[in-house]
Amino acid sequence: MASGILGTADLTAATNTSVYTVPTAKTASFAVNFTNRSSIPVNIRLAVCAIGTPTNAEYVIYDNVVNPGTSLERTGLVAQENKIVVVYSNTASVSVQVYGYEA
Repeated sequence: MASGILGTADLTAATNTSVYTVPTAKTASFAVNFTNRSSIPVNIRLAVCAIGTPTNAEYVIYDNVVNPGTSLERTGLVAQENKIVVVYSNTASVSVQVYGYEA
């Protein structure tokens, strides 16, 4: 059973990034943290989806603002096998960490 940091990314501006995929025959309980390292506010998105491109129904967060030098964390997420955690920021200089455990 994996636990701890499950995935990380340094986001590219305006690009969906798959940061973690739940392994086959596993369920994951996890949190996602976005940190804005830039000097301007950024808009972030988070989806848990079946393929790498989220549908509207799969977004957990959509265009939430993260101010400069601050973080936004979403906890209590659970996903079944083969689901993909996809993140997005409208600008660069955003770090993302997915952490939790697989069972």
